[in-house]
Amino acid sequence: MLDVTRLRVLVAVARYGSVTAAARALNYAQPSVSHHLARLEAETGIKLIQRAGRGIRLTDAGRLLAERAAEVIGRLDAAENELAAYTGLRAGRLRLAAFPSALGTIVPAAAAMLRGHQPSVDLRLTEAEPPEALRMLRAGYVDVALVFRYFPDAPGPDAVSPHSAEGGLASAGPADHEGRAAQEGRTAREARAGRESPAGHPGGMRSGAAVFGTAGVADDDDAGIDITEGLRERLILDEPVHLVTSAHAGEQPVADLSRYARQRWIAGCDRCRANLLRQCALAGFIPKIAFTTDDYVAVQALVAADLGVSTLPGLCLRAARHPGVKTVPLAGARRHVFAVRYGDPPDPPPVALLMEVLRTAAEPAPAGPAG
Repeated sequence: MLDVTRLRVLVAVARYGSVTAAARALNYAQPSVSHHLARLEAETGIKLIQRAGRGIRLTDAGRLLAERAAEVIGRLDAAENELAAYTGLRAGRLRLAAFPSALGTIVPAAAAMLRGHQPSVDLRLTEAEPPEALRMLRAGYVDVALVFRYFPDAPGPDAVSPHSAEGGLASAGPADHEGRAAQEGRTAREARAGRESPAGHPGGMRSGAAVFGTAGVADDDDAGIDITEGLRERLILDEPVHLVTSAHAGEQPVADLSRYARQRWIAGCDRCRANLLRQCALAGFIPKIAFTTDDYVAVQALVAADLGVSTLPGLCLRAARHPGVKTVPLAGARRHVFAVRYGDPPDPPPVALLMEVLRTAAEPAPAGPAG
């Protein structure tokens, strides 16, 4: 059996890039790190480290083992934290990963509620897009991950389920479990009331189902994210996606993308622009992408300057609303935000409380005047 301490050393070397930096992070002497690496190579019978100039780098085998070791160590650390929470050895430490617009809206309000209910809980926050947040959750680096997924209200029989992005616009069809759930009569309101879907169950995440939103149309690595094993989700927000136009235009925006076929468009990175292209294709045109940015504040500033039009989900507008833009919800375009946990129920009391305050904080404020 591989020694866990030596695996920790290998993970540190992979993370920090050198023996010296790994020794500093682990509070070890540098010769001790070198010794652990040599012993690990002897245990595995495989060369894990190779010289590169004055430093070192991992071999392919070393990188593979480091990736798996990070998952194992993460789960061991998570088990220790969970046991400590159950036995009362610590007041409790909660770790939450969330995407940017959630960190600017839902998370601060939820954190304040959590502190009011349980001042002894230490909440730690990490910004991460959904694919990375799920990896962190499965590796045990966080206890809860906030993720999102786009889908239309009424998918057709041939609808597909692409990956989605912050500030992008995508759709998901019957393969998306929430789309399936809607067809079976399960409403978002029921889900927000607390109904959950474990992976592999009716209404839950299934192998081959839509993957949680990423920074655009996923590459091969993102497309392979398995969201079925041991993950439990709760829908905390069902929000519209808005068309965003300049207030200088004078007239109110119209929820019909085809009316903006001749406009310049502001989209995300090369990967997430595919989501916008798909929606515009459904409207019968190919958009002219003039600007690319994943920053929803920058998107609104560019639109306000009358440099193009764009689409944004509701949380992006709640987080920061530019006075120079007008918005209108796009019919059939929705985004679902989920809080996800890993492992079997029941949740530790601090996690259960966090789930409740996240759901409460996610509820949108009463709608104001349109525009």
